[in-house]
Amino acid sequence: MKLIFAIIRPHRLQDVKEALADVGVVGMTVTDVRGAGRQKGQVERYRGSEYSIDLLSKIKIEVAVLDDQCEEVVQAIRKSAYTGEIGDGKIFVLPLEDSVRVRTGERGEDSL
Repeated sequence: MKLIFAIIRPHRLQDVKEALADVGVVGMTVTDVRGAGRQKGQVERYRGSEYSIDLLSKIKIEVAVLDDQCEEVVQAIRKSAYTGEIGDGKIFVLPLEDSVRVRTGERGEDSL
């Protein structure tokens, strides 16, 4: 099993959710987060003064998948989150040792 988490632009969330549904992902966790990367924030103007926003609003999506679904899910996220501009985000893939469904006690792949 793999745990995939992606940091994306907030306005791309609906496209990513639809892409994941198309490849059969039925469960995910979505969190509002703030962060900085190569984009290094942005400069904005308010009432004539400039100020810097160092931490930008992003969305973090977490998905647990079977090993054979991993590449398909990664590509679905990548294609649907893409805008071609700096700040599109990152996708991380981690090994997932175990999972347990709270209601039934099922473990591992059966719990997904």
